Amino acid sequence: MLTFRNPDGETYHSVDFQTAVNLYLFDQELRTLIFRTIEDIEVFLRTQLAYYSAHHYGPEGYRHQNNFNKLHNHKSYIDRLSNCIEENSKTPVVKHHRAKYSGHYPVWVIVEFFSVGMLSHFYRDMLNPDKAKIAKDLYDTSYQVLDSWFRCLNDLRNRCAHYSRLYYWIFTAVPKMDKKDSFTPDRRLFSQLYMLKQLHQNASTWNHDFVRPLENMIAKYTDDINLNCIGFPSNWKEMLTK
Repeated sequence: MLTFRNPDGETYHSVDFQTAVNLYLFDQELRTLIFRTIEDIEVFLRTQLAYYSAHHYGPEGYRHQNNFNKLHNHKSYIDRLSNCIEENSKTPVVKHHRAKYSGHYPVWVIVEFFSVGMLSHFYRDMLNPDKAKIAKDLYDTSYQVLDSWFRCLNDLRNRCAHYSRLYYWIFTAVPKMDKKDSFTPDRRLFSQLYMLKQLHQNASTWNHDFVRPLENMIAKYTDDINLNCIGFPSNWKEMLTK
């Protein structure tokens, strides 16, 4: 109902109850669509970071302090790794590695237990040349841009996972864009979706599984929603299509 509030902050425009319900349903369906898409991106990033770390530093190079930058808090990081293992102690893979490999976990195993936040932390603390190489190879951008995408991805995922509102929401972090990109992001939802487009690895899947359902959803609720409230420009479909 926030979009119907008067400037006094206490009274509201006249609106029928069904419109309020439809706004709630739109937000609910939108979160589901976004969360499903983030899962695809998350799997891809896990795979790529694990492959890079293993290829350059070995199966357990992720445990060595020298493989991270000067801002890295290694004790806190090791504690978080231990928590990841403990929280998943009853899974077959943890039991297997404890029994057969004395509790040694290669990076391609441990990364499966990382939250997006932990994955973001892992990337942020890598040595800058490594971060630059990953950002360039995966997205042809700088590590500063990819760093900001990781943070925004984590924030957006958490909102979707915890059933938090997206409609008429102002995000804390603004995703950076590469200098060659003419789009200027803001704190509304569209900027987060534009970032997801950059992160998604498959153009046809993105267009078919995200842009098309989003278009159908907007058409379904067109009488109830105001796209300005989520930062959508008039050419939003063109901008989101790969």
